Amino acid sequence: QVQLVESGGGLVQPGGSLRLSCAASGSIFRINVMGWYRQARGKERELIATITSDYKTYFADSAKGRFTISRDIAKNTVHLQMNSLKPEDTGVYYCYANDAGVNSWGKGTLVTVSS
Repeated sequence: QVQLVESGGGLVQPGGSLRLSCAASGSIFRINVMGWYRQARGKERELIATITSDYKTYFADSAKGRFTISRDIAKNTVHLQMNSLKPEDTGVYYCYANDAGVNSWGKGTLVTVSS
């Protein structure tokens, strides 16, 4: 089982930036996809961004042009750089990894965008 630990959340003003990080550890075979989901209060968890082992990326429409995702395969880490943050970006951000077909999730890190 892969363990994922997120960091980097916090309170930021609208228009500000945050960088989320996630480190994978444990019994890792070969992580193909890593990414980030977001869950706002009272809403379902939604996919924000993913990156594959060959660095192909996907972004939700809400993240395009503002967020970037990067990955260090050797270190089993993934980062989400979030710029021009909006209040609607508020939520718990969960790191995700698919290792040999098995999905794993972190416990989440809270991002609050508010003035």
